[in-house]
Amino acid sequence: MCRRLAADLHAAGFRSDRLRELWGSAADAAIGRGDALPARRAFARDDHPLATIARLFGIGDPVPAEAVAAAFPATGVAGLEALGAVARDGGMLHPQLLIRPQDWVDDTGAGQWWIASDLDEAALHGALPEDHVLGVGGASLTLAGLQLPVPTGRVLDLGTGCGIQALRARLFADAVVATDVSARALAITRLNALLNGVDGIDVRLGDMFAPVDGELFDRVVSNPPFVITPRTDEMPAYEYRDGGRIGDGVVASFVETVGRVLAPGGVAQLLGNWETKDGVDGLNRVRQWVAASGIPLDAWVIERERLDPVAYAQLWIRDAGTLPGSPEYDRMLGAWLDDFEARGVSEIGFGYVLLRRATGSARLARYERVLQPVAEAGLGAALARSLDAWDRVSGMDDAAVAASVLLTAPDVTEARHHLPGAEAPSVIELHQGGGFARVLEADPALAALVGACDGDLAVGVLIDAIAQLLDADAAALRADLVPRVRELLFIGMLRFAD
Repeated sequence: MCRRLAADLHAAGFRSDRLRELWGSAADAAIGRGDALPARRAFARDDHPLATIARLFGIGDPVPAEAVAAAFPATGVAGLEALGAVARDGGMLHPQLLIRPQDWVDDTGAGQWWIASDLDEAALHGALPEDHVLGVGGASLTLAGLQLPVPTGRVLDLGTGCGIQALRARLFADAVVATDVSARALAITRLNALLNGVDGIDVRLGDMFAPVDGELFDRVVSNPPFVITPRTDEMPAYEYRDGGRIGDGVVASFVETVGRVLAPGGVAQLLGNWETKDGVDGLNRVRQWVAASGIPLDAWVIERERLDPVAYAQLWIRDAGTLPGSPEYDRMLGAWLDDFEARGVSEIGFGYVLLRRATGSARLARYERVLQPVAEAGLGAALARSLDAWDRVSGMDDAAVAASVLLTAPDVTEARHHLPGAEAPSVIELHQGGGFARVLEADPALAALVGACDGDLAVGVLIDAIAQLLDADAAALRADLVPRVRELLFIGMLRFAD
């Protein structure tokens, strides 16, 4: 039946670009903000199959049964009912799911999936039920873009939700195991795999790592239910975001135990929140979780955002459709603030965690804040290049680094800032166009070295020439620049020429 549904969606042209043409760019942006009215107005009198499908599954509006029958000739109304996608009420069919096209693009190519999920607050005209299965949101797209686009063996998608991470992982993996505490989420993941013709995804019910006890994976990905929620009886416990632990306990538990399911050299990637608590910075608390792992781990943790308790609580109260000014909103906000105050929480961080089961003596231990805007689509490839660079350069002594021939990455540019009338620049900056869009301040020697790395001469030869030009001590300049070259290799501003 899923093949027939996919055939009908394909025949109607149910794609992202066609929908944008149908309801316009402004309505498309409004849909992303949870407001369906502009899109609804755009095709109010359109009876084309694409418009029918968009109303039914793109927005979540009821549609006359005869229009649905015309739009789904292969599946039929009975087929949609059998799939649990619609429910009949007289002559109208009410959607029980949203199904939306979702584009993906990375360094390896581009494609599109159809992703089913539960009806959102716009379709429900109110707050979400606690067992809601979320569709593809901003966090889902972020983690999908962070996944390493590198062939691998077995992948675990922990907390799969609608299955978007499992689909993404299957592009590069031999097999995927997708787990969740929600049986409905697993059913929707299975539906999405069938709808998109993707095999090799094994769904399992259970909490955290229990469904895969004793198994090893080459990669683990997780967009876990990391939202910090007060543990009170009155507070809704949304399965898609609330893992049932106190504070940031879900992320702490993941970090401390994921090593047990990682094969040697295996990589885990997740999104998470962490608290600055009792004066201990959030990133330092994550460092403590890594140290508590019984399995030695490499760690690269990137904090992308920091919120105070009020802003954090407001974000997640609105996320589920509870409106400011209502008694329920005020009650929930008070509960959140009481919880943070009682536990000594002053700030909440959000970011990316990359862990790897260590195989050598050198340990990657990088905890940083990257708060500038970043184009997330290509970050997975950037992370993979950084890991490769780390593996190579961490095994090299300074003499080997100096003997290396390097290239300046093609996305690196230089900016020089001069005071009016000054001959020499007061500030030199190196700008990264891709990756994490870093901006590094450079002195004349480092700028000259980066500019000279064209794959011709070794780093040491270039440093000696720069020392002569600047009338500097060559040995001292090497001691200064070689560690900075290691950093530029890791962050991707420099690359090995071979």
